[in-house]
Amino acid sequence: MKIQQITIIGTGLIGGSFALALKKSGFAGRVVGCDKEEVLARAKKMKAIDAGVVDPSEAAAASDVVVLATPVGQIMDLIERIGPRLGPQALLTDVGSTKVEIMARARSVFGASAPRRFLGGHPMAGREHSGIECADADLFQGAPWLFTPQPGQKVGEGLSGEVLKLVERVGAKRVLLDAERHDRLCAWVSHLPQMLSTALAATIEEEFGDDAELKSISGRALSDMTRLAASPYAVWRDIALTNSANIEAALLRLEQQLAHLRENLRTAELRKEFDQARRFHHGDTEARRKK
Repeated sequence: MKIQQITIIGTGLIGGSFALALKKSGFAGRVVGCDKEEVLARAKKMKAIDAGVVDPSEAAAASDVVVLATPVGQIMDLIERIGPRLGPQALLTDVGSTKVEIMARARSVFGASAPRRFLGGHPMAGREHSGIECADADLFQGAPWLFTPQPGQKVGEGLSGEVLKLVERVGAKRVLLDAERHDRLCAWVSHLPQMLSTALAATIEEEFGDDAELKSISGRALSDMTRLAASPYAVWRDIALTNSANIEAALLRLEQQLAHLRENLRTAELRKEFDQARRFHHGDTEARRKK
């Protein structure tokens, strides 16, 4: 089944980038954006979308595929709001950073037809800055795009299969994961780094405030470590709410590791920690190089 029209609800960084990437990849169908009027005006000016509609139900009405590219809480609300109004052949998908609660909401709305009507997705391509102004047609190049199929869902068939093809056309690498596994892994590789960056920046701000001397001598290390601290709370509030158990477990494990470092600043254990960390970094670097 060919996709003639896609609606992207939320034309910010991810939604806007996906729209631009679709255009760049040669997608021949129509791209409809849904957002605030001023955001849609900018998206049209950037030639990311063919049309803009403020009302989500109206924007999704005639589309084969509807992409929910909003914060997680809004994604769940939109599944309930527009899911029942979509045509029986339309596919709803999302880009939410947590999946267990989103998938549960989809099952509650679509029931037995959920495997055919909803495809859970999550591109691992976010940045610390949001908004259509930051949209980039190359954002997904080489990035994993995670999918969490419903039980029994044949993701390679029908519109789900067409979405997977589009994801590959925009440069992403599709990865299939169980929703529970997704949320645990993302707690470690995405959510924990965000919380660490936020905590570090907030602690330094609390300790030194606007100390000009501190800022004048801080270099790349601090900048790299606190880059994620610029991320919007509105996005991360919903992630924390919907993946709190996994994030709490990861934070507790990190707290234990930090305590171990503090207690061994003058012992050989510190070298062991550095060696172990370096092995992880080198292994990660080598894996990226092979890809």
